[in-house]
Amino acid sequence: MADNEQKALQLIAEAEKKLNSSKGFFGSLFGGGSNKVEDAVECYQRAANMFKMAKKWAQAGSAFCDAANLHSKAGSRHDAATNYVDASNCYKKVDPNEAVTCLLKAIDIYTDMGRFTLAAKHHQSIAEMYENEANDLQRAVQHYEQAADYFKGEESTSSANKCMLKVAQYAAQLEEYEKAIQIYEQVASSCLDSSLLKYSAKEYFFRAALCHLSVDLLNAQHALEKYAQQYPAFQDSREYKLVKTLCEHLEEQNVDGFTEAVKEYDSISRLDQWYTTILLRIKKQANDNPDLR
Repeated sequence: MADNEQKALQLIAEAEKKLNSSKGFFGSLFGGGSNKVEDAVECYQRAANMFKMAKKWAQAGSAFCDAANLHSKAGSRHDAATNYVDASNCYKKVDPNEAVTCLLKAIDIYTDMGRFTLAAKHHQSIAEMYENEANDLQRAVQHYEQAADYFKGEESTSSANKCMLKVAQYAAQLEEYEKAIQIYEQVASSCLDSSLLKYSAKEYFFRAALCHLSVDLLNAQHALEKYAQQYPAFQDSREYKLVKTLCEHLEEQNVDGFTEAVKEYDSISRLDQWYTTILLRIKKQANDNPDLR
């Protein structure tokens, strides 16, 4: 470990020496500057890999950034972007904010080059970092939306939908129900156009119906009927029956019946954290405002 770190530090010193000599009078006089820069880039990349072997992630990230900056100055934009991504992967282990900064630099290069699918994938990676490491849902949503936008532009509908479903999931958690409903309905409709994805529509209509129920009982009832018309098979599903039963219990202000219906559904199909959160909110509203329709 220490041996690799030592070698890496020697390579960094070598890279800096080459850069300084390329700037000198003789370097420019004999035109050897560009070769020296290429050699320096190679030293930085080798140093970064040595740091990786020594598990010195911040130093590895920094060395990849140095290589990327030199590539950028030399006009090798694709290589610069690749090294920024390498740097981000190292920083990810110790400093998520620095990892995001490096990916944003790579994204700038890729969008400038018209490589929108790559840019979208990196926006997705940033969203995942905000989601998992930084626990910043607002920012995660922004990057998922940007990724979806680029995927749509490149006709990658399934990748775009995947990102938009994340946006809907977090929008509902942040109580932006209208936004979540719009996305779930849109994705459910696009699933109905495909015989392979048709079955997934059930889940998205279910989620949309629960978001409606978080806002307004009457709207939820109308939405449920609309979904059943769009997708007749939805009417036979346990999800449809659950929402219908919950609407009836809320109308009767029967909170115990509501709880019982959810328990019964959960005993057969486990409800994940998202569903549990939304259903608890609906129940709390029913408790706090018994006359709310």
